[in-house]
Amino acid sequence: MEATTVYTLNFDPDVCESCETCDCLMKCQYMAFDLAEAKKEKDNINRGKDSRVLIECATCYACEAYCPANNHPFYLIVERQEEKGILPAPAPITRQQTLMMKPKGTITPMRVSPPVIDMCYFPMLTDSIKEPLYENPSIIVGSDIFCNIMWLHFARNSVIREQLPRAIDNIWHYYLRDSHVDELICFHDECYATFTHLAPAFNIPVPFKAVHVFEYISGRLDELKDIIEPVNAPVAYQRPCSNRLIPETQHWVDDIFQKIGAQRVKRTYDRDNALCCGQVLRAHQREEMADDVQNRNLEDMKAAGAVYCVFNCPACMMAMAEPVAQKGIFPIHLSDLCQSTLQGDAPKG
Repeated sequence: MEATTVYTLNFDPDVCESCETCDCLMKCQYMAFDLAEAKKEKDNINRGKDSRVLIECATCYACEAYCPANNHPFYLIVERQEEKGILPAPAPITRQQTLMMKPKGTITPMRVSPPVIDMCYFPMLTDSIKEPLYENPSIIVGSDIFCNIMWLHFARNSVIREQLPRAIDNIWHYYLRDSHVDELICFHDECYATFTHLAPAFNIPVPFKAVHVFEYISGRLDELKDIIEPVNAPVAYQRPCSNRLIPETQHWVDDIFQKIGAQRVKRTYDRDNALCCGQVLRAHQREEMADDVQNRNLEDMKAAGAVYCVFNCPACMMAMAEPVAQKGIFPIHLSDLCQSTLQGDAPKG
C-alpha cells in the first residue's frame, strides 16, 4: 500500500517565543490587544490552548504579512480552529461550500501553449481573457484545478491538505507537462498566493513556476504602449485578503496604474491598512462588523475622490460592486480596465 504523504505546517514556536513585538496580533485591524495580552494569547495559540483569537479572528490573512519572521501565524490559527472544532462560519454553510467547491473529476488532457492563464474555478470570467491584452492565450479553468485557498476562511486546512496537491498534480499532468510548458499565469491573487506561499508553508511541492497576472499585464502594457489611451482618472484599489500573502506583488499595481494613466488615490484604507470587502464576514454571520468595515471602506473611497474602484478578486467585486456604484464610483476589474485602454473604450465613471 502506498504511504500517505503528511503535509505539515512550517512553524517554529521558538521564533514566537523570542518575538518582542507580537506584530501578528498588535497590528490586527479587527481585534485590539495591549502587548502583554497579545503575547499571552499568542502563546496560548502556540501551545494549543484556548484563545479568544480563535473565536474573534476575521480570517483576513493579514497577520501572515505582519509577521517579520514569516512564521505563519495565520495558518497556525486556522490549524487550531480546526483542531478545536471552532468554525468561523456556521457548519451548514461550511458543508455547503465544501460540497459545492469539491473537484468534479471531469478534467481531460489538453495541449496548451504560452501564455497559459489559470482561471481557477471562475469560468464566468474567461471572457476577460482576449486580445490585445492577452496574446494567443490558452485558458484552463474548472473544479479540478481549484486552488482551495478559500478554506482558510472556514477553518479547513484539512481540505487544503487533501485537495491542493491533487489540483497541482492535475495542472501539471493534464496541461503543462506534456505541452512542455513550465509557467502558469495566475489570474487571481488566490492562485498565485497558493502556489508561492501556501503550498511551500505546508511543504506541498509545485512543479511549475507561477507568474502573477500583474507581472504579465505590466509586460504587455510595455509592448503595447503605443496604443494605450490613458484613463486619466483617480482610482481606488480594493486589495484582497489573499494579496496579504504576497505583498511583493503590490508594486505591479502601481506600475500598471502609471502605465494606463490612472492615479491611485491616497486614502486611509489602502495598502497595508486595506480592509476586507465584507464578503467573508457575512459568511461568518458577522453582519454588523461587515457593514461597519464595508461602509468605512466605501466612504474612504468617495472622500478620496475615486472615479473607479478597481478589483482583482472576483469575490471582492461581487461583494462591493453594487454598493460602490451606489456611491457614484464605477466598479471594474483591473484586467478589464487595462483592456479598455487598449481598445479606446474605457467606461465613464
